[in-house]
Amino acid sequence: MNRPQNRTLLGPMLVRDKHAAKGAGTYDQRLLELGADHDWLHADPWRVLRIQSEFVSGFDALAELPPAVTVFGSARTKPEEPYYQLGEQLGAAIADAGYAVITGGGPGLMEAANKGAMEAGGRSIGLGIELPHEQGINEYVDMGLNFRYFFARKTMFLKYSQAFVCLPGGLGTLDELFEVLCMTQTGKVTNYPIVLLGTEFWSGVVQWLKDTLVQEGMISEGDMDLFLLTDSIEEAVDHIQRVHAQMPLFAQGDTEQ
Repeated sequence: MNRPQNRTLLGPMLVRDKHAAKGAGTYDQRLLELGADHDWLHADPWRVLRIQSEFVSGFDALAELPPAVTVFGSARTKPEEPYYQLGEQLGAAIADAGYAVITGGGPGLMEAANKGAMEAGGRSIGLGIELPHEQGINEYVDMGLNFRYFFARKTMFLKYSQAFVCLPGGLGTLDELFEVLCMTQTGKVTNYPIVLLGTEFWSGVVQWLKDTLVQEGMISEGDMDLFLLTDSIEEAVDHIQRVHAQMPLFAQGDTEQ
């Protein structure tokens, strides 16, 4: 299928006009770079309102979402690659277990998980982000939101997910993984199962955590129990369900965090 090219996300807007997008940068970039705005003092109050609107829109759209599992993974994986097929199977299995599937809404493994969930008859959610090299939310998302700011989007992942599965991925996936591990370790989110799917891909990271961080006292040995490393989708879903069965609030249907 031939897909339209040269599209760019400007906040919540998807544009094909190269002139409108040229040199604009992203909202995150303009927020974080010193001196990015000449009228810094005047621009900041408007940024606060934009940030507030992203939280309000996210809370409003996702408030009635059923229990959900967030799937992280590379945006660069092609549909013909084995990891993509793994992502489809994972999305379907999560949906079959009664969960909604949340992803970053982009291409690659995010698209694969959304596709698997949608084709299995489950809820497929995409939380997109304004990036210069991605073209918006994939076609397998039932409900999608585009965010300007990473921190607002990350809040939605944490607030409206009850588990996290990491497929193979790059820096974005690593960022999401370690943030979720930190939030779980520090008790900001409690008893939330985390799964690394793909032992060959993730074993180097896991070994480094064990041989370096644990050995040098940077983390405790018990922190290695914060996640499950497996190649089995069935084991991954069973692990999530087993942890949730031990959570009284979850059992009562209260997923508020």
